[in-house]
This record gives sequence, structure tokens and C-alpha cells, in this order.
Amino acid sequence: MTKIVRWGILSTAQIAQEELLPAFKHAKNANVTAIASANPKVSGIAEKFNIPVVYSTYEELLDDPDIDAVYIPLPNALHAEWVKKAAQKGKRVFCEKPGALTAAEAKEMIDVCKENNVMFLEAFMYQFHPQHQRVKEIVASGEIGEVKSMRVSLSFFLGDQGENIRMNQALGGGALYDVGCYCVHSIRNLLGAEPARVFVSTQNDANNQVDLSAAGILEFDNGMTAVFDTAMNRTRTGEYELIGTKGTIRVPRAYIPHMFNGEGHVIVTNESGDYRTEHLYGHQYTLEVESFSQWVLEGQQRESVMENTIHNMNVLDACFESVKQKTFVDVARLEG
Repeated sequence: MTKIVRWGILSTAQIAQEELLPAFKHAKNANVTAIASANPKVSGIAEKFNIPVVYSTYEELLDDPDIDAVYIPLPNALHAEWVKKAAQKGKRVFCEKPGALTAAEAKEMIDVCKENNVMFLEAFMYQFHPQHQRVKEIVASGEIGEVKSMRVSLSFFLGDQGENIRMNQALGGGALYDVGCYCVHSIRNLLGAEPARVFVSTQNDANNQVDLSAAGILEFDNGMTAVFDTAMNRTRTGEYELIGTKGTIRVPRAYIPHMFNGEGHVIVTNESGDYRTEHLYGHQYTLEVESFSQWVLEGQQRESVMENTIHNMNVLDACFESVKQKTFVDVARLEG
């Protein structure tokens, strides 16, 4: 394989145009060589981003022997289907979150990737920004003592709800799938543990019955707790805070540092209220593309990365079950 991963893009989704295609352009080890879509605007998009090959169907792109990996930014309900189809064609797969709509669907999808010896990554881009590794280093140093709890807030205002796929229940719409998955992922990522029990409440749209906002509590067997709130009907938020026995760490640009030229802040406060702010820089979408491309070039499977998709969906399954039952739900009870 060459030192450049040759990428294909399935669809002309907004996230691809606004964030990922520019990231691919800046990545040192990736090159988008084909895009597939029935959208009549695809040729113009290909021209804008210097993509040489345009296909009218996804199947044609997957049959292209010169494509090493594919990026899938399709509606949530279509992720698992096209991940499996791509894997069966031997393509490495980088897919938007959530990778699937249930843990069972995620496991089936990951099994297909393993059977075909292809790498899979779910696109939680935030984790590639250096500020989060710095948070882990500070926690490991013991500076804030023993971590006891975590708070996460992630929201945005969806102005034109009419035809937006986020309002379509059949396509996997709703706040929990769209942004709540980040909350769950970052809690698991930063606390380094799996929650045992969850309680979640949602507020639903009257017409579409998708959840417009949600609030949840995650309890861990080691005594830690985490709370999150997420929404797509209020102003933008995107931060988390770790609370220890000796201090706190707050990350106010946890998910959208790209809106501030890649600058992230890590604010560490001690028991006396004294604080310092560390500034860390990185373009998380480009770092995400470069990281996955490097794994492809190295031929790494990274099974723990793939299994993480299943674990995250286990917790989301429990969140949805808690909404139905209106009580705490044991995460392990739903696994299997």
C-alpha cells in the first residue's frame, strides 16, 4: 500500500462538506479520490474539493479497487448497512456517529468488519484534540485528587426543523443519537470506566416524537457519578468538568475548538479557588483523519477502538430503556 490512503466518500452530507472534506484536504496521509451520490450537486462539490472521480451510486464506489477506505456520513439509520457493505468489499471504514442504532446492530456490524479484516472507526472527532489527553495526564498526576464526578453539557439550536433528518425518527433522529452519544462517550472516555446504571429523561417534539433534549445520570460501581444534559433546541454549549477530592478540571471548548481556530482550554482549579488555564491547539477533524489513515497504513486492527462502539451503544440502549421505564436501568442487563 502507498503512504497515502485513498479515500472514497459516500454522500454529499453537510458534515462532509463543512468539516471532513476540508480535513481530508489538510491531512498529510490521506487523499480523497472519489465521491458517490445521486445528488445533482455532487459534480460541483467534487470540483470544489478537487475530487477526480464521481460515482452516481455507492455500490460503484465500493467496487473501485483504487479506494482503500471510505468515509460514511449518511443518516444514522443507514450507517450499519453501509458499514457492512463497505467491509464486505474490503474497504476500511470511518463512519459518523452513532455507528449504529442499537448495541446488537453495532455488534453485528463490527463482526462483519472483523470477518473481513478491515478497520472501523466511529467519528467521535473531539477525542483527537490534545486537550483531552492533557486532562488525562492531570488526572493521573493526582493534582485534583480522586475523581468523584463528571458533568457534561452539549447542545445546539436547530433552527429549521422542518425537513431536517434530525427530526426524523425513522432515520435515527433525536438529541440522544445526535449529541447525547458524545456525552456518553466522553464520560466513558475520561472516567475510564463503564457505567453500571443510568437514568435518563427526555422532552420530545409533539409532532415528530423525537427527543429534543435529554438529561441523564450515570452511576458507576466504584462510586463515581456523571450527569449530562444535551439538546438540539437551545443555544450552543459544549463543555465538561471533572470534580475530584482536591480540585476540578473544566474544559469549556470540549467539542467545538475548531470554531476557535483549534484552541482549547483546560482550566484547573484547586481547593482554594486558585486556577490556571492551559491552552492547547489542534484541528481535531484533521487529526482524526490522519490518525485513522495512519492505522490503515500500518495495517492495525485496533479491536479496542471497534469494541468501543459496541460499549457506547450498550449505554445508549440503557438510556433509551430508562426513558421508557422512567427509572434507573442496569446497563449490564441489556448486554448480550
